Amino acid sequence: MWDSVSMVEEKGVAPPGCPRVFRVDRAGRDELGKAIAEMLDTCQGDRILCHTDASLMPSRGEVVDILRDLEDILFPGFFGKQELDGSYLQYHVGNEMHLTYEKLAYQITKSLAYACRSERGACTDCGQAGQRQALEFMKRLPRIRQMLSKDVRAAYKNDPAAKSLDEVVISYPAVRAITYYRVAHELFEMGVPIIPRIMTEHGHGETGIDIHPGAKIGESFFIDHGTGVVVGETTEIGDNVVLYQGVTLGALHFARDEKGELARGQKRHPKVEDNVTIYASATILGGETVIGHDSIIGGNVWLTESVPPFSKIVTEYRQLKITSIKGADKK
Repeated sequence: MWDSVSMVEEKGVAPPGCPRVFRVDRAGRDELGKAIAEMLDTCQGDRILCHTDASLMPSRGEVVDILRDLEDILFPGFFGKQELDGSYLQYHVGNEMHLTYEKLAYQITKSLAYACRSERGACTDCGQAGQRQALEFMKRLPRIRQMLSKDVRAAYKNDPAAKSLDEVVISYPAVRAITYYRVAHELFEMGVPIIPRIMTEHGHGETGIDIHPGAKIGESFFIDHGTGVVVGETTEIGDNVVLYQGVTLGALHFARDEKGELARGQKRHPKVEDNVTIYASATILGGETVIGHDSIIGGNVWLTESVPPFSKIVTEYRQLKITSIKGADKK
């Protein structure tokens, strides 16, 4: 089919100077063959970008499909393809959970097999372990849904532009990002490799909100607007916390070992206690930095040290001003 491609317009008249038929000549194919050979040589020399055993890597597309299925399970009637009524709800949710369990068990099995090959050189009981972990995750869905219900209510409570809870669920990007995070966090806590990062990075791409699945986030979490928010792996966030767009909860520096390699597994990101509001484009860095409960962090603030509870941090004339709001309405 590549030998002859019609260039004739619908009316049957080719533009002046253009051939009616386009043909790929043999010389072009020969040159392409050389490029293909060189590409294959690079795969032999550098395996980082070539993964030739598909059985030992979860499918990004399948993981994203599972996320969509879980959205439908967690928010039935909002994102599914069919309208639901009360009489059909149990059958719909039951069927979706059965199908999602099977798909998730398969992807977890592949991720565990990948980890086995990388760490131990051989797979040991990954199939059974994948099914056990998928079943354990499905058992956690009611608790995840309870957390998401509080997140949705927090969004409605903190955003005067919200007209209803339904509007929050179906249209707010933060709800989608937090949903993907809460799902991925459970898998992360269970020790499932790769899949949690696929999930939260997909949410990052869709919403502009970057939450690492390893972060620990309490109840009634709300992100207003959301674009550009970054929450690092070892961040701890308490209950009733509100973030605005552009907030970064990040690392102050990256420690290295004696070989000069990054030291992994250390506390690098801040702790934000209960009832804290952090306004747009604030940057809070460091594993030892603690934002005390019931505090307000103003927009564009840069913090690398802890502040006590009931603090109000704003910038005035390029200098931080720290005041106490204890006993006063922090809003």
